[in-house]
Amino acid sequence: MNISKVAVAGSGVMGAGIAQVAAMAGYEVMMYDLKPEMLEKGLATITKNLNKGIEKGKVTNEQKESALSLIATTDRLEEVKADLIIEAVVERLDVKQGLFKKLEEINGPDTILATNTSSIPVTRIGAALKRPENFLGLHFFNPAHIMKLVEVISGAATSSEVAQAGYDFAERIGKTPAVAKDSSGFIVNRVARHFYVESLKIAEEGVADVETIDGLLQGAGFRMGPFRLMDLIGVETNFSVTKSMFEAFHYDVKFRPSRIQEQKVDAGHFGRKSGRGFYNYEK
Repeated sequence: MNISKVAVAGSGVMGAGIAQVAAMAGYEVMMYDLKPEMLEKGLATITKNLNKGIEKGKVTNEQKESALSLIATTDRLEEVKADLIIEAVVERLDVKQGLFKKLEEINGPDTILATNTSSIPVTRIGAALKRPENFLGLHFFNPAHIMKLVEVISGAATSSEVAQAGYDFAERIGKTPAVAKDSSGFIVNRVARHFYVESLKIAEEGVADVETIDGLLQGAGFRMGPFRLMDLIGVETNFSVTKSMFEAFHYDVKFRPSRIQEQKVDAGHFGRKSGRGFYNYEK
């Protein structure tokens, strides 16, 4: 299955990162978002990432200019037409299904639709589509322009050709694809959820404060503690994934969302992107 044009629905941190790596690999990219200001922010994020790559000697000026020239943006859904469309929007089943139903209507029968969901089963999202055989999961990790792993997930109806095309695409953009069975949280998020949930429980119970927990886990070998990592990912994004998995596993207490994290979300303290999260970045 030939993929030459890629579209990314959602221009947040994850969507921008996916658009960047696709353009860096030479694909023509269309980045879509409902809000023009989010598209501007997404392009600014990509430019910043590329500039950092130049500073570190990992990207050349020519590569930067080439990548940026391959990225177009739109806030008009009817213009989102491509061989492969990757969704990177809010972690809500109704939102994802609604978006994919519209994308399916305006694209041809050979277009591959892919979700970057962190926790919702691919089969559940694809059940709303007329051509679920063209639908799969391509789960990138944050930051998408750096992290190598991509989970490739087939739903119950995904064709073997589409699954292979997704796997091949991940390889072509320089990622390491891993085939995962369709299950809530797949492999990485199901295992990693407790890195966050248990750390939040420790803080919630007053056993140790945020800085101490982060310091201890970094001292144990983790590159980043759970609270700094949640601030990087987005506190509201992390909370949304935990809620989704809590529901998916029939409210198993081991996945219970934290009240501390919920309070941060209610206050708009989303982490680095908002200037405040578990840490203050406004200084």
